[in-house]
Amino acid sequence: MRSIPDSIRSIYRVNLGIRQGEKVLVFVDRIGDESLEESEQCRRERLRDIALLSFEIGKAFTRNMVFCEYPATGSHGAEPPEELWISAFGKGVVGELKRKGLFDGLLRKEITEEQIEAAEAIISRHRRTAVDAVIGLSNYSTSHTRFRDLLTRVCGCRYASMPIFDIAMFEGPMSVDWKALSRRTRSIARTVNKAEWIEISTPNGTHIRMSKEGRIALADDGILTKPGAFGNLPAGEVFLAPVEGTAEGRLVLEWAPTRELMTPVTMIVEKGLVKEIIGDEPFAEYLRRRLDEREENRNIAEFGIGTNDRARRPDNILESEKILGSIHIALGDNSSFGGRIKTPFHQDFVFFKPTVILKSDSESKYLLKDGILSQH
Repeated sequence: MRSIPDSIRSIYRVNLGIRQGEKVLVFVDRIGDESLEESEQCRRERLRDIALLSFEIGKAFTRNMVFCEYPATGSHGAEPPEELWISAFGKGVVGELKRKGLFDGLLRKEITEEQIEAAEAIISRHRRTAVDAVIGLSNYSTSHTRFRDLLTRVCGCRYASMPIFDIAMFEGPMSVDWKALSRRTRSIARTVNKAEWIEISTPNGTHIRMSKEGRIALADDGILTKPGAFGNLPAGEVFLAPVEGTAEGRLVLEWAPTRELMTPVTMIVEKGLVKEIIGDEPFAEYLRRRLDEREENRNIAEFGIGTNDRARRPDNILESEKILGSIHIALGDNSSFGGRIKTPFHQDFVFFKPTVILKSDSESKYLLKDGILSQH
């Protein structure tokens, strides 16, 4: 069994391929005004310890290490605050974005395409000042943010996103055979990319169909050594942004991101949006509040397939969405991976023992039957 320091060294060596002289940013978010159970409080405190240890271990790989700790945003997909932008892009870039009246719009995800192009031009001119790689250990995910998108797409930064990380993951999904995982994940992505429609059903009553036409399924295999590479650690999923307005059906939730629900919660989906939430579970009320904040939060944003054969835990969405044979569906923002919806909210839900049918004009084939993957 590898030690935790050895596992962290593997992130630098295997997953990110850090070279001496590169600038590496490690960040974590501080617990804010949040009501946390004792176990969650402990996990969040350990997350900070892991971030600090990762920062110290990184000094053996490069002298150019940067650490940032900032107040938690309270929401997955919300843009991180100014101090993290400065740590990643440099103070001069953030200052210029402010002078051009672009920075506040970026943080609120209320920015036009023309303004995004202007921001990209500023960042592109100064991309050499940006960090070369990121280990994102914030509790709240930065994966689906303009911050991450600009770093990877414009600056070529390699980005490992590790939200809700738990120390036990080092012994589970982080101990996977990375080469085998990459082969499996990329094979599944090629199969999914032949489809135009996707139909999903599960034993608990979930049934939904959505269009994939024109959208590309991406492979998150944990190998983040190429410029602009982005993915989760632990890794192991194929994911895509369904065509907005096409999803129709019902989603029956049995798991919240970090716990099993006491009773199922059902979401009715029409024309790509969650129109109704049925259930008395406290999580149902939380979802109603979040979806009432912005219409865009109701969007069926993502469909994903787990590919990691070392992932096991159903009670942590970072790991559970990677479980081989599971699928996950997310609401909210999908602007950073091929979709058109921009909103400071992105929430995944995992579903077990799914049957997934891929459809095109020429054929209809099973990808999964009751959670069992077809041969890949």
